[in-house]
Amino acid sequence: MLATFAGAALAFAAPLLVPTSASACGGTFCDSGPTAMPVDQTGENILFHVTDTSVEAHIQIQYNPDSGAEQFAWVIPVMAIPEFSVGSQLMFDAVLAASVPSYGLSIQNDFCSDENVPQSAGETGAADDGGFGGSATGGDEGSNGDPTVVLQTTVGAFDISVLEGGTVESVMQWLGDNGYQQDPAAEPILAEYLANDFLFVAMKLSNQAGVDEIHPIVIRYEGNEPCVPIRLTRIAAVEDMEIRAFFLQEARVVPTNYRHVLINPLKLDWVDNASNYKEVISMAVDAQKADGNAFVTEYAGTSQNIATWMIYQDWVSEPFAGLVDSPIGAIEELENQGLMLCDTDWDTACTYMHPLLESIITEFIPVPDGVEANLFYDCLSCYVDQIDLAAWDAAAFVERLDERVIAPAKSAVALIQNNPYLTRLYTTISPAEMNEDPIFRVNTTLPDVPNINFANQINHCDGSATVVLPDGREVLFSDAGNIVWPDFADEMPWEEAVDQENMADDAPLVNLVDNTDRINELLAAHNAGSKAQITGVGGGSCACAVQADDAPRGIALGLACLGLLGLVRRRRQG
Repeated sequence: MLATFAGAALAFAAPLLVPTSASACGGTFCDSGPTAMPVDQTGENILFHVTDTSVEAHIQIQYNPDSGAEQFAWVIPVMAIPEFSVGSQLMFDAVLAASVPSYGLSIQNDFCSDENVPQSAGETGAADDGGFGGSATGGDEGSNGDPTVVLQTTVGAFDISVLEGGTVESVMQWLGDNGYQQDPAAEPILAEYLANDFLFVAMKLSNQAGVDEIHPIVIRYEGNEPCVPIRLTRIAAVEDMEIRAFFLQEARVVPTNYRHVLINPLKLDWVDNASNYKEVISMAVDAQKADGNAFVTEYAGTSQNIATWMIYQDWVSEPFAGLVDSPIGAIEELENQGLMLCDTDWDTACTYMHPLLESIITEFIPVPDGVEANLFYDCLSCYVDQIDLAAWDAAAFVERLDERVIAPAKSAVALIQNNPYLTRLYTTISPAEMNEDPIFRVNTTLPDVPNINFANQINHCDGSATVVLPDGREVLFSDAGNIVWPDFADEMPWEEAVDQENMADDAPLVNLVDNTDRINELLAAHNAGSKAQITGVGGGSCACAVQADDAPRGIALGLACLGLLGLVRRRRQG
């Protein structure tokens, strides 16, 4: 049975079905990294692990703090009743950091005589990178075509209901009755899923939870093919909306019913650290025979480069169980485990090493009125008479810490350690193209794909320069001191190849489009034009040695956080 999961719809469809008291809550969690990246890769992040009998999907729940909304929800079509658990935001941070695509340019100079010092291109600034549960509490029997609530549970900060059956009208009515805003545009799409016997997961923050408690969700369901049902997404989508899917498996993963595209590296602006990265991807996946339904592999290789120390560091909850009468000692234990740090000498707020820890602490150990948080937490014993003992519950604190911090982190590390291969796939897609749900599977015949890509600029003694791309192609420039990456005119294709999965097990991809010869011809024409412009100043005085002491110009890293693009339709290649 094909079990499908609408992971991307979780946030993509947020404006579709949100509680009546809130506005649309699509938003952003960015890839980890110390600074903003010049290549703004935005989008939803979902990570899959697939076995012969089950699919496990980790979904990064995204929220825009500028939206002003205090509550939001999603509706997700599934083919079987799932199991749910809290996911790890730190896992997403580590996976994103390990696989983010990097583009940079290093500079070298040919060795020239004193009379012929090469001109060098202007420098550009470097860019920094950057257990399952769910108990059924009811099985409300549907009547008169109403959906049946086959599961109701609370997982972390989210209340979850699973609906089965019913009609479009009754599902919409249930959503309205339970505080979900209804959008008539969803009705024909819901009808498609109902006709194929899908169930619906309705999920929203519980009444007691705030947006500071948002966390990833893990869903496990029966099946063996991960699928992102984007049809429901299209009513709330914008043009060129981004989707990024990660897979932890034994080998590389590719789409089966979408095409796979290899971009033309000459279309990337290597001089400006691939600042046009997203445009190139968008145009390439819209190319002939890709038709807007295609993915690009951003990384495929070992998962052992994921920094698991960023996810889990031997945290344990047992020491807190003994603090029955008072929380005094709890902060010191958290600091000893490296989960937080408070220091009054710094005169700053406390530092929390996990994104959910602050909300847990403020719930169980609230700061007294008129006291600064860092002073209070740095010395609870100094405020013994002001501690709210009614808020402290050692057993509940241990349970919350285990559920939201420790257990998700340990599970994430085990998942990474038990699966040696990571694949990162990326695409942009527009509503008109969201007519088929992409499905994926492992293909062991395919090579690794590096995420670190450096070109090398060599400045020559005659004032010209050659940029050597990672694939060995050479681009000649007549003036090394004034290099602007060429656009190669409209004849240069955005895509080098378009391939399709061979449905035979572990067979090479089937090639649909191969523009390699055309690209090489156009590059040769460009180089011939550049050569004609070279005056030969200083010609003949240049030796063949190369200086290797020049540092890389910079790395442009494309990171993932949800962003809405303009409504300009992408141009298709003929």
